Amino acid sequence: MNVLEISRFAVRGLTANKMRSVLTMLGILIGVAAVILLVAVGQGSSDSIKQRIQSLGANTLTVSASFSGGFGGPAGGRGGGGGGGAAGPRTQARGLTLEDARAIAASGDAPSVKSVSPVVTSSSATTTYEGASHSISQVVGTYPSYFEATNKPVTSGAYFTNQDVTAVRKVVVIGKTVADELFGQVDPVGKKVNIQGAAFTVVGVLKESGSTGGQDADDIAVAPLPAVQQSLTGYGSLGSIVVQATSAEATDVAEAEITAILDQRHDVTGNATADYRILNQASLQETVTEATGTFTVLLAAVAAISLLVGGIGITNIMLVTVTERTREIGIRKAIGAPRGAILGQFLIEATLLSLVGGLLGVGVAVAGSQFTIAGVQPVIVPQSIVLALGVSVAIGLFFGSYPANRAAKLRPIEALRFE
Repeated sequence: MNVLEISRFAVRGLTANKMRSVLTMLGILIGVAAVILLVAVGQGSSDSIKQRIQSLGANTLTVSASFSGGFGGPAGGRGGGGGGGAAGPRTQARGLTLEDARAIAASGDAPSVKSVSPVVTSSSATTTYEGASHSISQVVGTYPSYFEATNKPVTSGAYFTNQDVTAVRKVVVIGKTVADELFGQVDPVGKKVNIQGAAFTVVGVLKESGSTGGQDADDIAVAPLPAVQQSLTGYGSLGSIVVQATSAEATDVAEAEITAILDQRHDVTGNATADYRILNQASLQETVTEATGTFTVLLAAVAAISLLVGGIGITNIMLVTVTERTREIGIRKAIGAPRGAILGQFLIEATLLSLVGGLLGVGVAVAGSQFTIAGVQPVIVPQSIVLALGVSVAIGLFFGSYPANRAAKLRPIEALRFE
C-alpha cells in the first residue's frame, strides 16, 4: 500500500464525519490566527512607537532641568537613560539658561554638535482669529534649528528665520489642528492671530504628525524664543535645550561633550548628581525596541496556549475516531493491511486536520490584520506565519501519534469482535 493510497483512505476518513473534522480544525484555526495576529499587533505597536521616536530625530538629544530629589536625589546618571549606582549629593539647582545653550553651540569642545535650540514652553494658550477661539496645548519658543532637529517640516508657508529671532518679531508656525480650528478652509499664512493677548503673524503650517500617547502633536505653535518669552513665559529658565548631533552615530559622543560642558558650567564635580538630564533618542529607541520585543513574545506565548488546546482537541477526536472505526481497522488488518499503513493513515488524518486548520488560520489572520486592533495597525511578521504553520503541523503529528499507535497495535481478532 503506497503513500497515495494511504492518504486517500485518510481523506475519506475525515470526510466521513465533516462536522467533527470542521470543529477540530476550528481549534487549530483559532490558535494559529491568534498567534499571528497578536504578534502582528505587537510588531505594529513597536513600529508605531519607533516611528514616533524617529519623528523627533534619530540624532536628537534633549537636555532638561532636573530639580527633583533634593540632596541624595534619585539614582541616575547625567545622560539619557539614567545610569545605575547610588547618586551623590545634588548640586545647587540652577535650571537651564540661554547661556548654557550658547556655550554648547559656541564651544570648540563639542565638534559632534550640529545645532542647538533653546526651548521655552507655554501650555494652554488661548488663541483667537476673527471670532474663532482655540486653546493651543503647547506654544514653543525656540530657534529655527528646532524644526530640523525635531523633524517638523512645513506643508505651507515657511519657518521663521534667525533675523526674526534677533528682531523679536511676533511670527508663528502653527500645527494642523490649530490651523483647522481657527481657519477651517482659509489659508492661515499671512494672517494675524491673537495668542494670550499678543498678535502673532502666521508664517507657516506644520506637516501633520498625528497623536502621540493620547496627546495631539499637531496642537502646537512654534515662535521665536524672545517673542514667546516677552509675551507669554517671561525671561526665566529654559524648559529644555534641543541638541542635534552631526549624525545618529555621533549622538553618544555628542552627549559626552554636552555633559562635560554643562558639568563645568554647573559646577558638577566628583560624585555630585547633576541638576540636568540628557535624553538620548537613540538610547530611548533601543530601550523601547527591547521592551516591545518582550511584549510581543509574551503575546505570542499567550496565544500559543490556544494551539495547545487545539492539539488536545485533535487527540480527543482521533481517539474517538479510532474507537468508532475499531471494526474497520480489524477488517483491514485481517485482509493484510500492514501496521505501517494503519499508523500512517491516522497520522495523516491528524496532520491534515492541523495543516488545513493552520492554513485557514493564516487566512483569517491576514484578513484581520487589515483592520485596526486596539488602536494599533497590525504588521504581519512573515516568520510568525511560518512558525505558526510549522507548530500546527507538529501538533498534528505529536498529538495524533498516540491515537495512531493505538489503532496500529489493535489485534485483528479483538478488533473484529468489537461492537
